[in-house]
Amino acid sequence: MKAIFNYLLVTIWLSGPAVALFAQQITDQKALVQQSPALHSPARQIIQIEDGEKWYGGAVNEAHLMPFKSGYSLNLYADTRGNQAAPLLVSTKGRYIWSEEPFMFSFTDHQLIISKATGALTIDSSGKTLKQAFTNASKRFFPTKNKLPDTLLFSRPQYNTWIELVYNQNQKDILSYAKDILSNGFPAGVIMIDDNWADYYGRFDFRADRFKDATAMIDSLHQLGFKVMLWVSPFVSPDTEVFRDLQSKRLLLSDNGGDTKKMWAQTDRPAIISWWNGYSAVLDFTNPNAQKWFRGRLDHMVDTYHLDGFKFDAGDADFYPATALSFKNATPNEHSRLWGELGLSYPLNEYRAMWKMGGEPLVQRLRDKKHNWEDLQKLVPDLTTAGLLGYQFTCPDMIGGGEYGSFIGRDKLDENLVVRSAQCSALMPMMQFSVAPWRVLSKANLSIVKKAADLRAQYTPYIMGLVKAAAATGEPIARSMEYEFPGQGLTVANEQFMLGSKYLVAPVVTSTSRKTIYFPKGTWKSDEGKTIKGPCKLEQQVAMDRLPVFELIKK
Repeated sequence: MKAIFNYLLVTIWLSGPAVALFAQQITDQKALVQQSPALHSPARQIIQIEDGEKWYGGAVNEAHLMPFKSGYSLNLYADTRGNQAAPLLVSTKGRYIWSEEPFMFSFTDHQLIISKATGALTIDSSGKTLKQAFTNASKRFFPTKNKLPDTLLFSRPQYNTWIELVYNQNQKDILSYAKDILSNGFPAGVIMIDDNWADYYGRFDFRADRFKDATAMIDSLHQLGFKVMLWVSPFVSPDTEVFRDLQSKRLLLSDNGGDTKKMWAQTDRPAIISWWNGYSAVLDFTNPNAQKWFRGRLDHMVDTYHLDGFKFDAGDADFYPATALSFKNATPNEHSRLWGELGLSYPLNEYRAMWKMGGEPLVQRLRDKKHNWEDLQKLVPDLTTAGLLGYQFTCPDMIGGGEYGSFIGRDKLDENLVVRSAQCSALMPMMQFSVAPWRVLSKANLSIVKKAADLRAQYTPYIMGLVKAAAATGEPIARSMEYEFPGQGLTVANEQFMLGSKYLVAPVVTSTSRKTIYFPKGTWKSDEGKTIKGPCKLEQQVAMDRLPVFELIKK
């Protein structure tokens, strides 16, 4: 019976109490059953947690709470926690749970409870490890497309104008920022022009009061060696010419006015969405004509201003309220996924919010982190969890933090934090600067940050090999220790990661230079030339200019 269960999967339409009890018996007996789709209410499934079994998944931004503990709960419907998410849970015992639709999940000491699901639930126990759980799920539900985003995003550092300019994006300062990158010894790469470059949301031309000749500016950036991306969102400012045109064509989400029985065709009242920059209408990408219009405006920006790609911001599931009506019925999560599909037309892309788009050639960025040590400690678990959900092309947040509010009121930044942040990003799939290190750091600390960028250059051929392999196989570039070395008690090692299968990277992510490093079985060679025999746990005092890296010599 156990052999049968381990090589078969369970697909269950969640149903009433009697069915839930029956399903529980199946779980306990490790047998196979398929329930009739006609049994559909209420949706609830209880899964027994095995001894020592640890679970991950759901939302990337919750990774610091993983593996999940008793009392944790999350409803993925219209809530992706402002970052990448997927209807997937994976366990260290090789099991995974998938549904095409969002669901709620919660943990007790011995049970994983799935509820409020609106689609079929797949429970697969054919694997034995976390890696096998991920591999089995990805091959079936989000297989890689064997395509890459623009590889410059991996081979060179990225630079974003947000922290330096915030809402004062302008031609003069953008060019100055680019020239300062080069004059301070950093290599050219992708530069991203952030929010407030247009007169209003929905207008796709540079504002004339800040950009005298945007085409010439971008041509100059190209001559300096940069490719140029531009921030865009799905929002449209109300009471504007563009808004009125889109509303007349029914390309915006509508509002039901509180009448849950009202259909899309029965109202043309626009839905006005509250987001971090105020109140706006939002494009309805369930309508093919809205997609066509938006792509047309992006192509206009490429043709007119010579842009290379776009940073697709917002698009979070929670920006699509229950009162909204769309051309085709869609969950808030599906609206978010459709926003993701738009980026497939542009190899140079970046997203911060995503739903169910694992395996695609889309670049993700972790949610904006604050300028503090607590958020720096989230980078490693967030990044490795993104890999478990199929988002292999993921960038850590901006070095030093990208949440601008945490910079307000500071006369001086924490220089050690900026240095350690740069080191933490250096051997991740991508690294992105925003706050100018030459402006906020001493000469000594600036030199250390440049050393981190130079270290990345040394490892770039290996990283690019992993990037290409990820496109071919779907396997993560940055991997948790448990993923690569199962069953060795390494779920606690959430402040270090494996770069591929060869290098253990252990950045310092606390204000102290003291670092605990967990070594799996095998022989390891440190960046200082020392040999370490695992398994073991070492306490090290890490110099400010060092990123500890250990090469696996022999398993």
